[in-house]
Amino acid sequence: MTSTEIYAETATKAREGTQESVQNWKQGAKTIADQANMVTKLPTIDISRPVTRYFDLVQRSVDLNRDLAVRWAELVKSMSGFARQQAETAVELVTEQVDKVGDVATEQAQKAEQVAHEQAEAVEKAEKEQERLAKQAERAAAKEAHEQAREQYEGLTKAELSDHLAERGLPKSGTVDELIERLISADSE
Repeated sequence: MTSTEIYAETATKAREGTQESVQNWKQGAKTIADQANMVTKLPTIDISRPVTRYFDLVQRSVDLNRDLAVRWAELVKSMSGFARQQAETAVELVTEQVDKVGDVATEQAQKAEQVAHEQAEAVEKAEKEQERLAKQAERAAAKEAHEQAREQYEGLTKAELSDHLAERGLPKSGTVDELIERLISADSE
């Protein structure tokens, strides 16, 4: 319950007590007024003492309500001072914890950034290595394919190679290796 709510509750109780006292007084006054009509019928009675006692009672009730309201206000005041102290202590603790959590979060973010950077470098290095290996495998495969294509022409003479080139309308001059390479190029096209 906040201090404002406590003040409001205290004020409400004081107001209710006062209203009840006033209501009792009104009812008493009305009762007296209603009975005043009967005075003419009744024997003469001195009602000053009861009226005085009644108003003394009303006054005591008002005084008690005032004292109660003052005590509530003092209690609320002392409690609000204690609550303020507790709130200040809580604010200090929360501030310290927020600072600690902020520091830890910053540290964790820096570590995560460093790890991410290291992982990115490792991935990049792995990609380059894989690319190098792929090119190496591609060259090896091309060399193997070239060797296989060359095998069919390896045992042929220069005249036989020239005949194959003539069939394809290609130049027949050059060394045996040049003729074989020309035929292989023509086969791959």
